[in-house]
Amino acid sequence: MPIKIGDKMPSATVKLIEGDEPQDVKTEELFKGKKVALFAVPGAFTPTCSAKHLPDYIENADALKAKGANTIVCLSVNDPFVMKAWAEQQSALGTVAMIADGSGEYTNSLGLTFDGSAFGLGTRAQRFSMVVDDGVVTSLNVEDSPGAFDVSGADKILTQL
Repeated sequence: MPIKIGDKMPSATVKLIEGDEPQDVKTEELFKGKKVALFAVPGAFTPTCSAKHLPDYIENADALKAKGANTIVCLSVNDPFVMKAWAEQQSALGTVAMIADGSGEYTNSLGLTFDGSAFGLGTRAQRFSMVVDDGVVTSLNVEDSPGAFDVSGADKILTQL
């Protein structure tokens, strides 16, 4: 069952890419006492993710923070080294915290996966965004399809902060 508004974020250890080496971070630490604008993409370097989704959050980072977001997080079912290379290519480091969910376990615990096998991707994150306030989901926006970019952008989160 997918996570919903009012639910607490699941507990896990994820790979955070912010500096030179991926770091293990507990999700409780990531969300505790903070308002987090979290968005998920089906894959690093994929067309919509690279041309629209991640750049949208980078461009709107100051506005998101001005509206109360302490942290902006991008989640993807990719390995940490791919996420780091993508963050560097997109100039996201220092602006957006990148979470690599290599095996998709965390995304699965959110109930927000899809089967991208037809595209050679395997299990991936649905495209979505949410506001997490002190570990509790206060808004959730899930796209109808992996290629859609209608409800999960920074403009939507700006209205929900």
